[in-house]
Amino acid sequence: MTYYWFAQGVGLLAFCVGITMFFNRSDRRFKQQLSAYSAIIGIHFLLMGANSAGSTALLNAVRTQLAMRTRSQWVMLVFIALTLIFGLGKAKHLMELLPVIGTVASTWALFRTSGMKTRCIMWCSTCGWVAHNIWLGSIGGTLIEGSFLIMNGFNIIRFYRMQQRGIDPFAIETMLEKKEAQLEQKEGQAETV
Repeated sequence: MTYYWFAQGVGLLAFCVGITMFFNRSDRRFKQQLSAYSAIIGIHFLLMGANSAGSTALLNAVRTQLAMRTRSQWVMLVFIALTLIFGLGKAKHLMELLPVIGTVASTWALFRTSGMKTRCIMWCSTCGWVAHNIWLGSIGGTLIEGSFLIMNGFNIIRFYRMQQRGIDPFAIETMLEKKEAQLEQKEGQAETV
């Protein structure tokens, strides 16, 4: 019984790490916190015996770190393939497909979208994780993903209302992303010369 409560404690630690993640307007800080959360919750799932969800969450931690450094379609495809291989290869029940599907969707979102679109896709992905965690009996996992669902939902509404008033809540981040893209383009041109 002690091992079980230790595993649940790791899940509650993940809850504490991830609870404020969706308040970040900065995609970079959002992704850093998401990566830390994913690593801790991955360990929780492995301790709970949910190897498919655990390996998928640990892949998420690495994927999220790389998504901060590159938006390469090839890197994205590698992580989608790894998610499918590890997630589907370890799945023992149909409910274990929900985190795999959610992870594939959120991988695409982290590499190919930003701002509001990223948060909307992450919200949909979270729905699958909530259902999985309830099925698994993960206290910390259910609390955190349920909180993500509510908090991200409220923030999506808040950001949408800001946009309706003519305020871009992601303006600074968008400007930084454009500068990074220009730098990558210049570096690519310098390498070909």
